[in-house]
Amino acid sequence: MDFDFSLILVIVVGITGTVYLLDLLIFRPLRRKDSAQYKAQVGSHADQSVIDEYEREPAWIEYPKAFFPVLFVVLVLRSFLFEPFKIPSGSMNPTLLDGDYILVNKYTYGIRLPVIGTEVISVGLPQRGDILVFRYPENPRINYIKRVVGIPGDEIRYDNKQLYINGEKIEPEFVAQLPPGRPQYKIYTETLGEVKHQMQHTMSRPAMVSDTWVVGEGQYFVLGDNRDNSKDSRFWNFVPEENIVGRAFAIWMHMPGWSFPSFDRNQFLDE
Repeated sequence: MDFDFSLILVIVVGITGTVYLLDLLIFRPLRRKDSAQYKAQVGSHADQSVIDEYEREPAWIEYPKAFFPVLFVVLVLRSFLFEPFKIPSGSMNPTLLDGDYILVNKYTYGIRLPVIGTEVISVGLPQRGDILVFRYPENPRINYIKRVVGIPGDEIRYDNKQLYINGEKIEPEFVAQLPPGRPQYKIYTETLGEVKHQMQHTMSRPAMVSDTWVVGEGQYFVLGDNRDNSKDSRFWNFVPEENIVGRAFAIWMHMPGWSFPSFDRNQFLDE
């Protein structure tokens, strides 16, 4: 869905936090003042139920105050530590399947402010082979997930389904043809940097594009593991550093469509 959940969460936390603060500084002292005046007027005849009524929080204060701490913790965890994502397509097959739920480490590449994505603390940079979650350059409200192939300074060439990095041919190792009876895909093991992972080609599909790219400073070249069924840097060029969200590191659930969730695919990625 094309909406910015982070922005919505920040707005809700801001509203509930404002109500919490106004109650602390203004409304609660006023309620206590009214209660004190009542007790001073009636003395020992004060009715506890009336006192409770004076001091009771109205619903428009009670509910935001109750929700604020929970929402604030969720915002901190989601913005600076870990965030769950659902894989919406097959562009990362066979590593990630449509319906996989993944966890993304938000601090691997630095601490960034929610919504605007400005880096405030530098921690590290994406490396070849990392599974990167980022805001889609052509529509930053949409999150994409691909694998980092080129880092700043790299020359990337993709020619007839063959990948070259800085003039070196990346030789994938053949694994299998699937499905066994009537094969449609060829599965390979590919090594990028320190990461060994699987990727696939569609046997009936010709090469999508052949070209050469030079990765600029603060940019990254990314590809889907499903090389013949992925809209990636071959079509829209590079991911700018400011669009980075985090590094995917684990699958924690699989639930395609409205089926029951399963946990048999739970695993750490590229470990």
